[in-house]
Amino acid sequence: MKRLFLLLSASMIVLAGCAPKGPYYAAGKFYKHHTDSIAKVIELAQPLTLADSSGSPVPSDFVGTVNFNLRKPNYVIIHFTAQDSIQQTLKTFTLARTQVSAHYVVAKSGKIYHMLSDYLRAWQAGISKWGSVTDMNSCSIGIEIDNNGSEPYTDAQVNSLVALLGFLKKAYNIPQANFIGHQDIAPARKPDPGPLFPWQVMAAQGFGYWSDEVLEVAPENFDYPTALRLIGYDTSNLNAAIVAFKRHFVQKDSDPVLSQLDLNVLYNVYRKY
Repeated sequence: MKRLFLLLSASMIVLAGCAPKGPYYAAGKFYKHHTDSIAKVIELAQPLTLADSSGSPVPSDFVGTVNFNLRKPNYVIIHFTAQDSIQQTLKTFTLARTQVSAHYVVAKSGKIYHMLSDYLRAWQAGISKWGSVTDMNSCSIGIEIDNNGSEPYTDAQVNSLVALLGFLKKAYNIPQANFIGHQDIAPARKPDPGPLFPWQVMAAQGFGYWSDEVLEVAPENFDYPTALRLIGYDTSNLNAAIVAFKRHFVQKDSDPVLSQLDLNVLYNVYRKY
């Protein structure tokens, strides 16, 4: 049980000012209390108390298996904070009433704030879908980047993010295709991390895919809705899926119309999946 608690809590990096009486002292105290509670629930496994249709007790016992571990993340979702400062974001994620969180926040300076154990479920994806997965929170790590949504990402942020993604990819064996953005999984709701996010740089490091420099021309009968769906996009709102794709892979805001260049990019990207 001690080992389980260490896994749950050791990844919480003490935030700046988190010493006693610092601005995040109460949040750190709550985190420890909550992980203690989770550990106790797991430890107190016991026989079920059940009754059949006649009201008679159903025999039950608990025999602990030796073959188990914590669930591991299989996706990384990248966001921008759409807030004014790193301090505002940290405050947002340490107030219970906001009901939002992320595993990591990357400041403009490149400093990384680890806010939740990677094995626990952050509230970051919301209503979303990627491929057949409809509960992205349960299988992903959320990374928020301090950015208001209309400014370039800093070199320090990009360098720190590449290092963080490299660590996560190796630690959890996350496939290259599974590094995606919030708009990718919620195209009708979210715009982040936006057209200014350096997806090409990330893909060159093995985090997500990018089209080849020399594009193969899409065939005349290219079924682009199916291609978008095979990549992972929810095409129930096809226009939103097209815009999300273009912001990620063509890196521009645009109307939901695919030019020949866009079709060529889509054709080259989907063949990698």
